[in-house]
Amino acid sequence: MKPKRLRADVLAGLTTSFALLPECIAFALVAHLNPLMGLYGAFIICTLTALFGGRPGMVSGAAGSMAVVIVALVVQHGVQYLLATVLLGGLIMLAFGLLRLGKLVRMVPHPVMLGFVNGLAIVIALAQLEHFKSGEAWLSGSPLYLMIGLVALTMAIVYLMPRLTRTVPPALVAILGVGLAVYLLGLPTRTLGDMANIAGGLPSFALPDIPWSLETLSIVAPYAILMALVGLLETLLTLNLTDEITESRGYPDRECVALGAANIVSGVFGGMGGCAMIGQTVINLSSGGRSRLSGAVAGVMILLFILFLSPLIERIPLAALVGVMFVVAQQTFAWASLRVLNKVPLNDVLVIIAVTVITVFTDLAFAVLCGIIIAALNFAWQQARELYADSYQESDGSKLYRLHGTLFFASTTPFLNQFDPANDPAQVTLDCRHLSFVDYSAIAALKTLRERYAKAGKQLRVLHLSERCKKLLKRASEHHD
Repeated sequence: MKPKRLRADVLAGLTTSFALLPECIAFALVAHLNPLMGLYGAFIICTLTALFGGRPGMVSGAAGSMAVVIVALVVQHGVQYLLATVLLGGLIMLAFGLLRLGKLVRMVPHPVMLGFVNGLAIVIALAQLEHFKSGEAWLSGSPLYLMIGLVALTMAIVYLMPRLTRTVPPALVAILGVGLAVYLLGLPTRTLGDMANIAGGLPSFALPDIPWSLETLSIVAPYAILMALVGLLETLLTLNLTDEITESRGYPDRECVALGAANIVSGVFGGMGGCAMIGQTVINLSSGGRSRLSGAVAGVMILLFILFLSPLIERIPLAALVGVMFVVAQQTFAWASLRVLNKVPLNDVLVIIAVTVITVFTDLAFAVLCGIIIAALNFAWQQARELYADSYQESDGSKLYRLHGTLFFASTTPFLNQFDPANDPAQVTLDCRHLSFVDYSAIAALKTLRERYAKAGKQLRVLHLSERCKKLLKRASEHHD
């Protein structure tokens, strides 16, 4: 590796590690866990997925979308049950990757992808507002003005720094610069140390202390499945986004396997579950991180923070980290999607808006699922409308129908409406050369048509059935001529 590339990756990894800290601590607190669990999870998952995953440059850690899923479990059953959930969730992710199901992400339409990115950008920005509170009350007076001033200063450094030099990541300069200013000037503002005490030892191996029974499994399994789904979805969509930003290709299945294995390791070493983190990935990529090294450096740095550097790290002002995350939210949001709103079909616009709103108000998995369903129904509707028939009167008095389009559950009614068994001649031919049969509803529609002509005492001949349709018919145990 060239020295220049090496330095860029190390600095990007260092910047990313600073951005991971507040997020992982905040998410651990959201889930009612010791902040160290979030940091151990981030260290293990970030390092392992960076080294063995299918997408260099992507950053994984203890993610917020996972924290939201497990709050109820932790409150009702405690931390040990969470660790068991992380273990089982990891196994599900691992199986998903080994079964090569990563390609299912291709089923996610582009408008859903845009909605997901926009929703997460808004979620990242809204999450930062928590830091403008002291307890339950919003900051006011001079603490508020100081916080806003420091956040604005951080954002200004991040935006203006690239104009001066690109040798160091602007986010790193902003965090360290603002941190130093606050320390030297003795400004009274909240720091990372006010969020949590992050000093600790090495994570230790221990299996979850739970009864290994079917009853436990019934408690843990629903959370594990949801956690795995959310984690896989966020990871595969972030992988797609990273592919677009870097103009290179990642390997979804390999990433799923690495993520599953990393979650299993995190579970037995007392860490939270995790998945790809879009904000931190954007920071890593925009700081110049492109190889496995940047992610590995970010992970290992978190362990070093816990073991040795906590007194220094706890002095970093939250305002600096909030400022960086606001920039990330701005960079993550797909502003281009606003420009195309009046250029793309209305239904795609609705999908983008729906997925964005649902991501903000519920959770990511549900939002993407809704988006895919809306897109699929819209596709089915469009296809159903495109079915049409040409009919010709033949010289021998018979009638020929030539159908075009796709015959499936949504288009069976328009298909049957093309024919007129009562007024057609005794001999009718149906030419299926340009008609594709998709499902059992198509076969049933053909059968219904046959019966209608038979009832009218007329003969229907069917020509040019595709091999696939013949197989479908055979399976439906229908005799066809």
